[in-house]
Amino acid sequence: MASIWVGHRGTVRDYPDFSPSVDAEAIQKAIRGIGTDEKMLISILTERSNAQRQLIVKEYQAAYGKELKDDLKGDLSGHFEHLMVALVTPPAVFDAKQLKKSMKGAGTNEDALIEILTTRTSRQMKDISQAYYTVYKKSLGDDISSETSGDFRKALLTLADGRRDESLKVDEHLAKQDAQILYKAGENRWGTDEDKFTEILCLRSFPQLKLINCVRNTPAFLAERLHRALKGIGTDEFTLNRIMVSRSEIDLLDIRTEFKKHYGYSLYSAIKSDTSGDYEITLLKICGGDD
Repeated sequence: MASIWVGHRGTVRDYPDFSPSVDAEAIQKAIRGIGTDEKMLISILTERSNAQRQLIVKEYQAAYGKELKDDLKGDLSGHFEHLMVALVTPPAVFDAKQLKKSMKGAGTNEDALIEILTTRTSRQMKDISQAYYTVYKKSLGDDISSETSGDFRKALLTLADGRRDESLKVDEHLAKQDAQILYKAGENRWGTDEDKFTEILCLRSFPQLKLINCVRNTPAFLAERLHRALKGIGTDEFTLNRIMVSRSEIDLLDIRTEFKKHYGYSLYSAIKSDTSGDYEITLLKICGGDD
């Protein structure tokens, strides 16, 4: 199942002998029985790819006339519930909801906005914008406009527009030119050319940006976000769930490598020492192993 939401460095893969009806029935039994069978839910939902989970969701709805996510919400609670619901949500809808949450209420969660908008490809951004409109009947751009301001708003809107160059070819001449423009725009404090800045950082391809030496690699950036979510008092489960679920089929193996490299201990051990119960078990299964 080739999809723009699947990479080669994920921890979660398609389950080989997959049957949506068998899984839907097992999930229904796990939820409906006396006391929920969490182990069964975890083993099914963490060992299927998102594409397969979507087929289970369809099958569940057809067989039992109910939304699987609603049954999960009704039966589970806390961080564990949020994580399981995230697993059965289509990736573009999941990101759309995360963006909405980041802009809801008092104060905007700028870090979450930056994280999502800078790490998704143009094609993913187009899917997310569409999902956002379908769910909220408002355009993502309009909400970003009303919740942010100035150059930050300009940059986010450019990213949300999904116009980044996706090619893998690099242009050394252009890179030198861009590097000079960025240097000048940053150095000459008076009348900094923010528009040029935005254009280069938001529209150039990732390999091109690496050549300009401007953007750190995505797995390292996300490893740092996970480290911050897990250290200190309390866990930032909003960030933890988002990164673990959204990167589980893309580059979580690379994120694990960067985590170990930068912090000297594994992501697996960080999750183990900071979470507990079924929530911990599920995260560790998504993590896919210790390093």
